[in-house]
Amino acid sequence: MSDNTLELTSDNFDSVLAESDTPVVVDFWAEWCGPCKMVAPILDEIATEQAGRVRIAKLNVDEHSEIAMRYGVMSIPTMIKFTNGEVDKRVMGAKAKMQLMEELDL
Repeated sequence: MSDNTLELTSDNFDSVLAESDTPVVVDFWAEWCGPCKMVAPILDEIATEQAGRVRIAKLNVDEHSEIAMRYGVMSIPTMIKFTNGEVDKRVMGAKAKMQLMEELDL
């Protein structure tokens, strides 16, 4: 995880989304998920390259399943872009960097 990537928990999830001045892309992932491991370095690159324009955050679904359930996350990885605290875009599955950026409108 890069220095520009934030780790979310049940305790800070709502406040991070509410207080963010920029869109937040939340990566719903788990340690055992192979595709999650494939997309992680791509998200780290985006976090570094887009710092100040978008924030990348990660939420471990095994540790915080109630948040995943709240947003209907049924498969991982799922990336949800929140703008002004509201769901804006949703992308499921590992994608190439350019495709991921395009689908998330980054």
